[in-house]
Amino acid sequence: MPYLYLSFAILFEVAATSLLKLSQGFSKMLFGILALVFYGLCFFFLSLSLKGIQLNLAYAIWAGIGLVGTTVLSIFLFREKVTATSLIGIALVISGLVLLNLSQKIH
Repeated sequence: MPYLYLSFAILFEVAATSLLKLSQGFSKMLFGILALVFYGLCFFFLSLSLKGIQLNLAYAIWAGIGLVGTTVLSIFLFREKVTATSLIGIALVISGLVLLNLSQKIH
């Protein structure tokens, strides 16, 4: 169940960040308010996930997958450009998450 909560936290974080962009600096209040609501839900589910997942692992997964998800969404939704350097960075983040997960299973 903790990983399901973490998945919800990631989904709400990616959605909230996208809504924050759509709010255009809170000049479009509906998007801004929705972003705040989604961030609240994100942190609620992140806190629930911490009951069963170590903080360092949960935060790394949340931040890493959130980064990748936000990047992918920004490419398709906002037509932002992706470079080879940014793809390498994303690959390094994913590699770091895999290594962190493996290190947790060794202990």
